[in-house]
Amino acid sequence: MDELKKLVEEEKFKYIGLSEASSDTIRRAHAVHPITTVQLEWSLWTRDVEEEIILLCRELGIEIVPYSPPGRDFFGGKGVVENLQADSLLNLEKNKKIYERIESLAKKHQCSPVQLALAWILQQGNDVAPIPKTTKIKNLDQNVGALAVRLEERILKEISDTVPIEDVASTRHFSETHGKAT
Repeated sequence: MDELKKLVEEEKFKYIGLSEASSDTIRRAHAVHPITTVQLEWSLWTRDVEEEIILLCRELGIEIVPYSPPGRDFFGGKGVVENLQADSLLNLEKNKKIYERIESLAKKHQCSPVQLALAWILQQGNDVAPIPKTTKIKNLDQNVGALAVRLEERILKEISDTVPIEDVASTRHFSETHGKAT
């Protein structure tokens, strides 16, 4: 951070951001020089960052850049139809129930589960600028469609309650190299 601070002072660049940093790292770095943004995975599918890192970023005035807001395509249906090895730690039945709850809410709000997940993250605050990734035009169109989905506070809460933090914490990712959740 000391070196990055020098580069800012030399006007080599204006801002410093961190990616996937722990709350301890964010605090230590911010004490040396103000951090402008923190990029991290945050979605309805990865909510464990809300209880500590999101709160810390807001306390310090740091912008939040969530990547993979559709939950690594979980809300595109991938997490409920993948063929997993028998010894996988992912709980397919639990995942299917989560997906079905969001799918039902999406239908209620006349959008797709992906659009609902994107709309939810887009409406988490003015300090949030998600970066959904896509390589297909049809997915880009669907992502853009999420901008038209307006959710009132009570609906945002209903969506959050539909996918409680404790239901999507820890063993949520599938590691292709080991066939295990990480």
